Amino acid sequence: MTAPSPEVSAPVEPGAPPSPPPSMRLRELVFGAACAAAVRAAARLGVADALGDAPMTAESLASALRTEPKPLRRLLRALSCYGVFAERPDGTFAHTEMSRLLREDDPNSLRAIAMWCTEPWTWDAWPLLDEAVRTGRNVVEDLYGKEFFTYLNEDAPESADVFNRAMTRSSEQSAREVAALLDLSGSRSVADVGGGQGHVVASLLDKYPAMRGYLLDLPRVVENAVPRLRPGGDLADRTQIVPGDIRVSVPVEADAYIIKNILEWDDESTARLLGNVVEAGGPGTRVVVIENLVDDTPSMRFSTAMDLLLLLNVGGAKHTTDSMVSRLRAAGLSVGDIRPVNPFLHAFDCMVPA
Repeated sequence: MTAPSPEVSAPVEPGAPPSPPPSMRLRELVFGAACAAAVRAAARLGVADALGDAPMTAESLASALRTEPKPLRRLLRALSCYGVFAERPDGTFAHTEMSRLLREDDPNSLRAIAMWCTEPWTWDAWPLLDEAVRTGRNVVEDLYGKEFFTYLNEDAPESADVFNRAMTRSSEQSAREVAALLDLSGSRSVADVGGGQGHVVASLLDKYPAMRGYLLDLPRVVENAVPRLRPGGDLADRTQIVPGDIRVSVPVEADAYIIKNILEWDDESTARLLGNVVEAGGPGTRVVVIENLVDDTPSMRFSTAMDLLLLLNVGGAKHTTDSMVSRLRAAGLSVGDIRPVNPFLHAFDCMVPA
């Protein structure tokens, strides 16, 4: 019998630390829950907010946070292994680019997203991933006896609040990038379909002072639209808020339609929504679809993880470039440019053929 080959680390650049061998890398992966839990703990405790620009000892941080210093040091040391905080030679801890993203006041803060992706229901659902893979169905309905968002709003209001804050912060950040990317100078009106609180349409109205905007989403969503779009807001006279279910109808005619991060449902719902947009806009209408992709992107690990989480909670899926294009063409759209908005979002620029 041939003896197994000794494990070796992958080659690295001169001066760089060696990467762990496969057996250690796998050990690290199966303890991935510990890393996620550590990030969540730091976010809940407010460690990043308490740590200022100057390095601090674990004891000083513990005093500010009202925690025990020894466990806090262990938490910070674990996170430092992943570049979230840095342990200095003198034993103090300092911020890194990643740890600053856990600050509530950082303009690019990911604190709410870190909380959302580690909410209590996720720890119930992840161990059932094999069942979801076997059946192709979500596991949340079996776990809690009701559809995911119904469960959140009825049984887990704190988690629903975390979700809303995470989506709001994410929308605020990406809306500016979407508005910067899109050239809608030839459009007099734009409809943000399933636009949540309206961050994208607000950013576009800021960019184009003569444009009129429409915000379409469920009544309970649009009632919390950003104040600028509501009566008394500076964009209210150019905005119409349209409550309703966009999977039933899109009762607005516009020159351009934006559909961002909502084509993750089942194929039937996706086809129905796209059909509603095509019918509402008619020939010559521009339709821009913005989605995460699970191929050909720098954010593959993030996007594929979100893809599996969608399988667990709603039975949905992230798209590949090909699957997105095929669904757009099946709806009767002509697909033009496909461009990155940022490292994890792509824009599909489409037209309703004449």
